[in-house]
Amino acid sequence: MECFKIRTYGRMELAQAYCPDMNPRAAYHKLSLWIDRYPNLREQLAAIGASPKSRTYTPAQVKLIVEALGEP
Repeated sequence: MECFKIRTYGRMELAQAYCPDMNPRAAYHKLSLWIDRYPNLREQLAAIGASPKSRTYTPAQVKLIVEALGEP
């Protein structure tokens, strides 16, 4: 098993890393729900530039997600 690397990820790409057995849209929806359920994570992401229209997560945003949710 490979070690998860912090780098820029497409939003669907990161979602599928967390939910590999789901189709990309369903995986992204699930990841979004997890982000919303984790206290203040959505706000922390927004503070460093994430928006609902963003198609990618920067390494800093990926780091916040992994710190909150754990490695995929």
